Amino acid sequence: MPYTPSGFFCDRLIRERERKDGEGSVNKPLRFSGQDFQTLKQDCLQKKVLFEDDTFPASVESLGYKELGHKSNKVKNIVWKRPKDICDNPQFVVGGASRTDICQGDLGDCWLLAAIASLTLNDKLLYRVVPQGQSFSDSYAGIFHFQFWRYGDWLDVVVDDQIPTINDQLVFTKSAERNEFWSALLEKAYAKLHGSYEALKGGNTAEGMEDFTGGVTEFYEIKEAPKELYKIMKKALERGSLMGCSIDVLVPARLETRTATGLVKGHAYSVTAVDECKQSKHKESKVRLVRLRNPWGQVEWNGPWSDNSKEWETISKDDRDKLHQQNAEDGEFWMSFNDFMKNYTRIEICNLTPDALDDDKLHKWTVTVNEGRWVKGCSAGGCRNYVDTFWTNPQYRLRLIEQDDDQDNSEVACTFVIALMQKNRRKERKMGGSLFTIGFSIYEMQGNNQHMQKEFFLKNPSKARSKAYINLREVTQRFRLSPGEYVIVPSTYEPHQEGEFLLRVFSEKKNVSEEIENKIAADHPVPVPASAEEETEEEQQLRTIFQQIAGNEIFKHYEAEQTGFISSYEMRSAINDAGCHLNNPLYNIITTRYANENMNIDFDSFVSCLVRLEAMYRAFQAFDQDGDGTIRLSVLETLSRSQQTLFLEQHSFSYSKPAVPQLRLNLMESNTIT
Repeated sequence: MPYTPSGFFCDRLIRERERKDGEGSVNKPLRFSGQDFQTLKQDCLQKKVLFEDDTFPASVESLGYKELGHKSNKVKNIVWKRPKDICDNPQFVVGGASRTDICQGDLGDCWLLAAIASLTLNDKLLYRVVPQGQSFSDSYAGIFHFQFWRYGDWLDVVVDDQIPTINDQLVFTKSAERNEFWSALLEKAYAKLHGSYEALKGGNTAEGMEDFTGGVTEFYEIKEAPKELYKIMKKALERGSLMGCSIDVLVPARLETRTATGLVKGHAYSVTAVDECKQSKHKESKVRLVRLRNPWGQVEWNGPWSDNSKEWETISKDDRDKLHQQNAEDGEFWMSFNDFMKNYTRIEICNLTPDALDDDKLHKWTVTVNEGRWVKGCSAGGCRNYVDTFWTNPQYRLRLIEQDDDQDNSEVACTFVIALMQKNRRKERKMGGSLFTIGFSIYEMQGNNQHMQKEFFLKNPSKARSKAYINLREVTQRFRLSPGEYVIVPSTYEPHQEGEFLLRVFSEKKNVSEEIENKIAADHPVPVPASAEEETEEEQQLRTIFQQIAGNEIFKHYEAEQTGFISSYEMRSAINDAGCHLNNPLYNIITTRYANENMNIDFDSFVSCLVRLEAMYRAFQAFDQDGDGTIRLSVLETLSRSQQTLFLEQHSFSYSKPAVPQLRLNLMESNTIT
């Protein structure tokens, strides 16, 4: 009988989150860099000193690494100052936080500021990110904190209030009120989260909006937008969704250049309102209007419905008051929806919950979250163009169980949104990292609990897929498919690109989304002990294994070009053919241990790997008397047996403290504490 330990490795994520007991939630955010705001503040108050953050110091390292690095002339005149040294009577917030409090400085983070401006439209969201009760007077200690969503968890980020200045003027984000500093400190906390101010240069408004809400963003290309876009925008804002838009630029040299109408290309704007009103000259018709804001705090649209245009005279004073229309150079302006459609190329809507935007019903959606990795040589297979490696990418089973409520008799379908987010790429810029080009495909399958092999993808076309592979932090798309079982394959466009990702699935009705992991098993029979005159048990087993490998010519089968090597991707199939069935984490270990710099494995390493795998199976099985996939070893046993020691070296583990030191190991999850 084959040995098959129970359980799946994908259960680890669920158990780890359960062990958190609420940590990482909105009400119990994790402490970024291990810093506790209240503890640090009280310590400073007792010592009567102002907080200095040694994890994000007032130095060049916190400014940047290239354009704002040590060799840059831009940083020579920068002086870090606290607000009380910049102006009289500094305030955290003056007259309530609003979108006019965000004015862009000398940093290309308009995308972030557009997201902040949208955030101010919803007090509940704003005060989640910017906790209330902070000031420069009551219990002031030079310390502030802010909260952001990152890859499934909420984080509390602490900063001191030293801010980059030149000639007593803030270098980066500032408020229209000289003595107001909440937006500048929020930007600093977000810079700390990503390693430096320079790391914030260039981005997508959706990134900021999601990090402020934990929501999911859907993109619409204006030219391809549905006819109901105005209705979609209005309903989204009514639900508190955040919204941004931009005008694409094809020539980099024209980035952030002003057009004759006052709009800026390649620049992020916030959509802060949509409304409609009757025109006095056309009593039967209504004009649809959109309000936008330029994060610069200036430079506005000068066409119809701009601040001083004659169109405002065609509506009543009550309507003008309702729309809060004012003539001020504050970066905010109205324009007709038709002009909006003609001038802008893309709109981003960050839904706090991914409610259906195209109907009148609000639904509570089901959300599942999976974390994964692309590992070079093992599970970084690239897109479907690379047929030999595509199948090695992580795979996720999606079960669509219940159809949508608003179905007609001719269609039975489930609506869901897939959001694939690559992690930590912004923070890795200073090491030369950049965003990968990512996407995903969806295939229909039936009742298969194992990782789908190459042959499956050769025979079956995708049922759906992301519109394009693109170098954004997150790719999202909405689908409607029949109830059933599917497999989602997230990937980078090119193979061999290593990184972490988050795969979220939102559906109107119940769904199940989980990583497909092979059961860890060996098809080898339990060996019969050898007599004293014969070969030892281990020698017999090694001879059997070698015969299986050499006799079936597994290595030669995958060594098609007779180079003396097989690729690390082919190693997965070869190991499976040899009777060992592993999961992704174990394949990752094998790739790291046995593959060379070119991600190839020679015959000696192949045999050595199979021998070690068999030894580990035998050692584990010998102790797993009840066959539940979990063993208990004393510390002495782990140190005295070479096979067990090898097993432990390749797995993490934790100790408990019973009367006799014991170690509980699980073949799939060896860090279980007892």
